[in-house]
Amino acid sequence: MRNYEVMYIIRPDVEQEAVQALTEKFQAIITNGGEITKHDVIGKRRLAYEINKIRDGIYVLVNFTATAEVVNELDRVMKITDEVIRVLITKDVA
Repeated sequence: MRNYEVMYIIRPDVEQEAVQALTEKFQAIITNGGEITKHDVIGKRRLAYEINKIRDGIYVLVNFTATAEVVNELDRVMKITDEVIRVLITKDVA
């Protein structure tokens, strides 16, 4: 298993309960075949540039260890989730 880091941005108009449900959904996917080492909801921040006329977003950062299959499934689910506007999954070398 490798170390990974995922940062995703949720639309700012999503309710707090829905943000909590989304993060729990993604955590369940990760813990299905991996382990979360750090989970941090950074909060609402201004985007560097507009994405589909959206200027703000709720940033979430997760560090975890998992297999490639878990990462592929997480990426697939995040990309089809309408509330998520950007996703970046990287291998953590530190």
